[in-house]
Amino acid sequence: MAVLVLVFGVVVLGLCICTALLRWNEVRYRKKGLPPGTMGWPVFGETTEFLKQGPNFMKNKRARYGSLFKSHILGSPTIISMDPEVNRYILLNEAKGYVPGYPQSMLDILGKCNISAVHGPTHKTIRGAMLSLISPIMIRDRLQPKIDAFMRSHLSSWDGKTIDIQKKTKEMALLVSLMQIVGHESNLIVEAFKSEFYKLVLGTLSLPISLPGTNYSNGLLARKNIVNILKTIMEGRRACPSNQQDMLDCMLREEDPRYKLNDEEMIDQLITIVFSGYETVSTTSMMAVKYLYDHPKALDKLREEHFTIRKNKGPEEPINWNDYKSMSFTRAVIFETARLATIVNGVLRKTTQEMELNGFVIPKGWRIYVYTREINYDPLLYPDPFTFNPWRWMDKSLESHNYFFLFGGGGRLCPGKELGIVKISMFLHYFVTRYRWEQDGGEIRKFPRVEAPNGLHIRVSNL
Repeated sequence: MAVLVLVFGVVVLGLCICTALLRWNEVRYRKKGLPPGTMGWPVFGETTEFLKQGPNFMKNKRARYGSLFKSHILGSPTIISMDPEVNRYILLNEAKGYVPGYPQSMLDILGKCNISAVHGPTHKTIRGAMLSLISPIMIRDRLQPKIDAFMRSHLSSWDGKTIDIQKKTKEMALLVSLMQIVGHESNLIVEAFKSEFYKLVLGTLSLPISLPGTNYSNGLLARKNIVNILKTIMEGRRACPSNQQDMLDCMLREEDPRYKLNDEEMIDQLITIVFSGYETVSTTSMMAVKYLYDHPKALDKLREEHFTIRKNKGPEEPINWNDYKSMSFTRAVIFETARLATIVNGVLRKTTQEMELNGFVIPKGWRIYVYTREINYDPLLYPDPFTFNPWRWMDKSLESHNYFFLFGGGGRLCPGKELGIVKISMFLHYFVTRYRWEQDGGEIRKFPRVEAPNGLHIRVSNL
C-alpha cells in the first residue's frame, strides 16, 4: 500500500512539474500584441511535434489560431505565417527588417557566411560572386557540357539491376556538385567527403545541443572535416596554379573587388552549393521518376520530346544548349514535381527590430517561418491540385504569378535555379531514353524532408 501511495505521489509530482514548466514557458513569451499560439516546453518548445506531425501540425494550429500564430521550434520563438499575402510581403521586404533567420544548427554547420545567412552589402557581394559562377553564359559554355558528360556516364550501366533510386539520385547529385566545384580533384576526395557530408546534412535540421552523438554534434564535426578537405585543395592550387576551370578555380582567380571573397566566404559558399544542389536535385529527380511511373501518359510525352532530340544524334553524341532549351515539357515535369512533392516547405526570416505585421507586434530577434507549402495545393492557382499534371506548366504565365514560391522569392530567388533544372533535365534525358522500369512500392515521407525511409526500389531494363 505504501508503495502505491509513493508511486501515486511521484506521478502527481511529475504532472505538477510538467504543468508548471509548460505554464512558465507560456508566461515567459507572453508579450502584448503577439499572435495567439502555444510555446511548448522550455528549450525544446514544440520542435518534436513540428518535425513529427509536419503539415498536420500546421493545419491544426491554423484551425485553432488562424493563419498567423506563435510557436517555439528548432530552438527559437517563431511566428508561423500560412497567409499567402503576408508571405509575399515578407519575401519582398527584406530591406524593411525581415532578414534571413535560419536555425542556429544550419548557420553553425553551413557557415555564417553562406549566402542564405547573410544580408545587406555582404549578401550583395556574395550573390554577385555566385551569379558570376552560374550565369546563363557560364552554364551554357562550361557547366552544361560537363553535366551532360557526367550523366551519360553515370547512367550507362543500370540495365538489369534493381536499384534504390533515392540512393542513386543522392549519389548523382553529390558527385555532379563536387565535380562542378573542384573538377577532376573530386575523384580524389569523394569517399572522404561523402561520409562526412551525409552527417552534415542530418545536422542542419536539429536542435543545437552540442552533446556527443547528437546529429548537431556530428554535423559540426563533419563540417570541420569538410573544411579541412577544401582548405587542402585550396592550398595546393595556390602552391601550383593551373587552369582548372571549375568553381573553386574561378573564385581563386577572381580579381574584381565586387566579387572577391575571402577564404572563409569561399568555403561556406562551396559547402552551400553542394548542400543546396544535393537536397533539391536528388529529391526532385527521385520524385520525378516516381510520378512518371505512376502517370504513363506524362512519361510517353516526355519520351517523345527526348527521342525527338536524339533522332538526329549518334548514340554517344552529347546534348547541347539548344537541345536543353527545347525541353519545354521536361521543364514542366520538373516544376510539377517540385510543386506536388513540395521539395521546399518554406523559408525562415528574422526581425531586426520590433515589427508590426498584419495587426500583430513581432519582437526584435524572433524568427518568422514563411510557410509556403499550402499555396502549392491552392485549387484557384492549380486546378485539381493533388493530381500530377505537367501540362499545366506549358502556360508560361504560371511561373510568374504573385504566389510562385517554388524557388524562393524577392531578392532571395534561388541563384542556382537554372543550374538545378539543367542537372535534372540531363538526368531525365538519359534515364527515359535508355530505360524502362518497374517500381517496387516504397513509402514516401514528405516532412521535414521528402524522403523514402526504406528506399525507393525500381527494376531497370533497357528500352
